[in-house]
Amino acid sequence: MKITICGSIAFQDEMNKLKEELEKQGHEVKIPPNTMKDEQGNPLSVQDYYTIRKSADASEEWVWDKKEEAMMRHFEKVDWCDAILVLNKEKNGILGYVGANTLMEMGLALYLDKPIYLLHPVPTMSYTEEILGMKPIVLDGDIRKLA
Repeated sequence: MKITICGSIAFQDEMNKLKEELEKQGHEVKIPPNTMKDEQGNPLSVQDYYTIRKSADASEEWVWDKKEEAMMRHFEKVDWCDAILVLNKEKNGILGYVGANTLMEMGLALYLDKPIYLLHPVPTMSYTEEILGMKPIVLDGDIRKLA
């Protein structure tokens, strides 16, 4: 199966590991990139970009240009795949956290009629109803349950 992993960039290391595990099972997997380019075109880790972005204001256009580019590239990965797998770990004190970008990617997968897998149970958040309405398949941490 072709799988796109979605989740917070804060989980990048875990995405890399999950990708490796899924590939060992014979899946073809895409994840967000590990690096991007800064304002001068130099390589920048996504973790460093994430830190910069969290403190950037609206006037730092290159930051938002890169954000838009990253969102569009990941939407393309959602279009490419057979299913998405959401890596929803604890973040900000929320078990099974699903952030805004991931919610948008889930919405795109729903629209494209692709299965949506959650690695962990549905979180309790302000948009839990929207997540439940997408009818995700909860794996309870076991990627062997991927159909």
